[in-house]
Amino acid sequence: MARKEIHVQYVVDAAGAPSAVQLSLPLWETVKKHVLAAERRMTGADDPLQQPEPLAALQEFKDYWDFKYPYTPDVRCGHCGAATENWEEDPAHPFHLTNANLGGLLVFRCRKCGSTVRKKHFRDHCVLECTPVSQVQRTQHS
Repeated sequence: MARKEIHVQYVVDAAGAPSAVQLSLPLWETVKKHVLAAERRMTGADDPLQQPEPLAALQEFKDYWDFKYPYTPDVRCGHCGAATENWEEDPAHPFHLTNANLGGLLVFRCRKCGSTVRKKHFRDHCVLECTPVSQVQRTQHS
C-alpha cells in the first residue's frame, strides 16, 4: 500500500496542546497567497491607520509652498462630518495622513468613518474631496 502524503501536521507544546501547524510545500504553495493576506489583516499591515504618516513628504511640501494663498492644516470629512482646524496638532488626531507629495496632494483617512479625504492644492485654490469607504473595504478590514 502506498503511503499517503501528509500535508498538515500539528505541532504541540509540552502539555500536548496544539501550538502551530506545519504545511507541506505543495499545500503551502496552494494556500500561500491567502494565508499571507490573512496575516496582513491580522497584524494591521493592510490598514492605512496602522502605517506611519509620511511627515517628511509633508514637510517637503510645506518647505516648497509657493501658492497664492496660505497653507492651512484644516481637514473635513464630507461623509461623516468629522472636522479639525489643525489635523497636525488636534489631540484627537481625527485624520491620519496616508500620502503627501510635492505636487500639492495630501491624502487622509478619516478615523471616524474610514473615508479617504483628499486635499488638493492648486496654484490659486484648494479642493477637498471625500470618498466613503466601500462595503467591500469594510469587510476586508474587519
